[in-house]
Amino acid sequence: MNTTATGSAARQTVTGSTALQTTTDSAALEAVTGSAARQAVTGSTALQTATDSAALQTATDSAALEAATGSTARQTVTDSTTLQTTTDSAAQQSATDPLRLALVVGSNRHGRFGPVVADWLLGRVRDRDDLVAEVVDVAETALPMSLEPTPEATAALSGITPKLARADAFVILTPEYNHSFPAGLKNLVDWHFTEWQAKPVALVSYGGLSGGLRAAEHLRQVFAELHAVTVRDTVSFHNAGAAFDDRGVLRDPSGPNAAAKAMLDQLVWWGRALREARHRRPYGG
Repeated sequence: MNTTATGSAARQTVTGSTALQTTTDSAALEAVTGSAARQAVTGSTALQTATDSAALQTATDSAALEAATGSTARQTVTDSTTLQTTTDSAAQQSATDPLRLALVVGSNRHGRFGPVVADWLLGRVRDRDDLVAEVVDVAETALPMSLEPTPEATAALSGITPKLARADAFVILTPEYNHSFPAGLKNLVDWHFTEWQAKPVALVSYGGLSGGLRAAEHLRQVFAELHAVTVRDTVSFHNAGAAFDDRGVLRDPSGPNAAAKAMLDQLVWWGRALREARHRRPYGG
């Protein structure tokens, strides 16, 4: 037997076997690699699908949120418009309604002259269609000077406070005692605070040579502290007793009537402006 040939054939067999194994391993590796690649593609596709689904959900949620936000915004605008319309309607209504006027007669002295002037002034108010008057008379009240809320004080205030609270404007009629206004008037003013706020006040005075003007000027300082607005023009009667006859009628009404008209015109302007302002934005002073 040829040993060399046999060895060569054996080596050839081993080489062939090794090549076959290598080919087989390569095929197996390819199969694995292909499987992994397919798995990667599949995973990538699944990931993309999930991403697309999440993006779609996000877009859907965003659209829903936008729709909800838009709906809320539209509702807010609608509510705001409705509120503004209601406010405007109330303001427009209040602008055409007559002003409620409280005429405060400030003297409680025995033998006082105040009711004569008050009757003349009420006549001027009744000639107008933009004012409706109520009278608060200091002489008809029994308010204690201590400002203590006793049952007696509560009873006295029950006939005064509601008139002041519902008034849109005031006319204070004052005499001049010792260069100022009467203590009874100051006491009535001091028993109240919010009732005066953000409302106009007109001043009518009477007296001797000064016509009560010093009392009127003192009252301006008081009402400024109470957040009220005093109108510029006043009506004053100098030597008031001689200005009226025995029936309480003015001897020469032209001057006082003209002054009263100018003062009341200003009071109505301020009264309407401040009433509308209080409707739109309650005063917080």
